[in-house]
Amino acid sequence: MKVDYQIVQKRRDDIMMIIQKLGDVTVKQLMNDFNVSEITIRRDLQYWEDRGAIIRYHGGAKIVQHMVDHDNSDFTNERYKHAIAKMAASYIEDGDTVFINTSSTALLIPQYILNKRCTIITNNAKMVLVKHSPLISIVLTGGELRYPKEAMVGDFALNNLSKIRANKCFLGCSGISNTSGVTTAIFSETAINETMVRNTLGNIFIICDYTKVGQTHNYISANVSKIHFLITDINAPEDELLKIQDSNPSIIIHTVEPLSSTAINHQ
Repeated sequence: MKVDYQIVQKRRDDIMMIIQKLGDVTVKQLMNDFNVSEITIRRDLQYWEDRGAIIRYHGGAKIVQHMVDHDNSDFTNERYKHAIAKMAASYIEDGDTVFINTSSTALLIPQYILNKRCTIITNNAKMVLVKHSPLISIVLTGGELRYPKEAMVGDFALNNLSKIRANKCFLGCSGISNTSGVTTAIFSETAINETMVRNTLGNIFIICDYTKVGQTHNYISANVSKIHFLITDINAPEDELLKIQDSNPSIIIHTVEPLSSTAINHQ
């Protein structure tokens, strides 16, 4: 049976988005996520390796960290992610309790929270490695740890989140569009994101680089109507941003310039 090229390319693009987000994936993980055979996943990974985007190893693949191409939506720049995180951090006020999910961009936020006493509730186990101000309290949801992203998911995490009400919520995503809303490529994280949105008393912030804008993935975390702020970068397609704005006229959209290398806060 002949397979539609557009379907194949969509799957490959989705795979690339996952690798870009996680940095490292296994063949078995991708087989489960896309419900396809091992040989299909290996062909897809070969496609990206041939283009210099990933490095394959036995049983998996990892992103080529130095690959940054502004004309190729498959790659992002660390300086943009830091700019997005810094903008997000500017909205956190003294005394806030905030939700942060497993987004690599969201993980940068604590570096830019300065001279403010706040509490971060997160299902990102990597947060324990992030240097931050001593005024910030970090609370992990607990739950089943999913490698390689170190995301905490499952009933245990959901039960703990159900007992918390946050002032603000900062979610990264795999895609955001006017038709599908905020979506993720990782099924197990959907319920966590939904619970964070539902249990937020104040503003919901979506933080993502330009490669996510206009994209749709399999699992919906939130409708565009639930979002108060979208923080992305100047490379985000303007037509897609206008569509999102039309779907929710009250949403505030920030498109940030990249930080200079000297302005990036590595603490």
